[in-house]
Amino acid sequence: MPDSQPTHDAVRDYYARVLQSSKDLKTNACCTIEAMPGYLATLLRNIHDEVRDRYYGCGSPLPPALSGATVLDLGCGTGRDVYLLAQLVGPEGRVIGVDMTEEQLEVARRHQAWHAERFGFDNVRFHQGYIEDLAGAGIEGASVDLVVSNCVMNLSPDKERVFSEAMRVLRPGGELYFSDVFADRRVPADLAQDPVLLGECLGGALYGEDFRRIMAQAGCNDVRTASTAPIELRDEAIQRKIGHISFASRTVRAFKLPLEDRCEDYGQVARYRGTLSESPHAFILDDHHRLEAGRPMLVCGNTADMLSRTRYAEHFEVQGDKSVHFGLFDCSEPGPTAAEAGACC
Repeated sequence: MPDSQPTHDAVRDYYARVLQSSKDLKTNACCTIEAMPGYLATLLRNIHDEVRDRYYGCGSPLPPALSGATVLDLGCGTGRDVYLLAQLVGPEGRVIGVDMTEEQLEVARRHQAWHAERFGFDNVRFHQGYIEDLAGAGIEGASVDLVVSNCVMNLSPDKERVFSEAMRVLRPGGELYFSDVFADRRVPADLAQDPVLLGECLGGALYGEDFRRIMAQAGCNDVRTASTAPIELRDEAIQRKIGHISFASRTVRAFKLPLEDRCEDYGQVARYRGTLSESPHAFILDDHHRLEAGRPMLVCGNTADMLSRTRYAEHFEVQGDKSVHFGLFDCSEPGPTAAEAGACC
């Protein structure tokens, strides 16, 4: 990938040589800034100290309902999320980590046997390769149930190809769930090429509207934001460089489904059964869909498909089909129950 080589080299150098631990970061863009759910915090205790210390993520892109799943982690680094996912998918599942930096993968592989002994099974594999070329990294099309990534997409010089590849390797009904840095405008080219800003996950930050267009080109018309958190620029020199650009960490989910590009109303109702051990009381689909266990909620056609045509299907009862259309789904006054207005999509 010769056109992308300068960016890849800059990123590889920053993560292999400049950063020795998360304490070396100049901002909190590449470290967790949202609270980790309690069940994940418990699993984190099973991760080797060196793997935890060399973690540069910006969220917790680890959704529920993963038992037995095949998961791909893009830009896995030293493997912290891979080893968390290994526990979530269990011995019947499989986790694949892909990263271009051999120094990071060496740490991940060095502790693989340690984690296997601690878990009681070995279900992880690490591949060196580029996230823009997953075929070259040995990942076949329609072969995984979930693609995750933690503050890595911004580092890619060819984001269109990354998201296209992610959708290619997902099985029908599969999910892309990732955390990354977003900017409120396009980052100027001179800042995007700055090695420190690039390494700190700011130079390549995604502009939200460009991201929406990229996903539409990749075949995904409805992308949901699960959570958002502001990014603190602790370094004064970086603050001066950035100027008025605002950055935030977002956790985003998208499904490999033939969804519509608007929220359409078919009179469908969804009810969460409360059967996910990680979320017994409520299931949070995104930042405006919180489905309380047992309580029916009016949903648009896309939301109904996300809940009924994916690995979440067994945990939901979805009533109604698309035989009758009532126009656009009313997003003006979201409400929690089927007796009210419904949630905005």
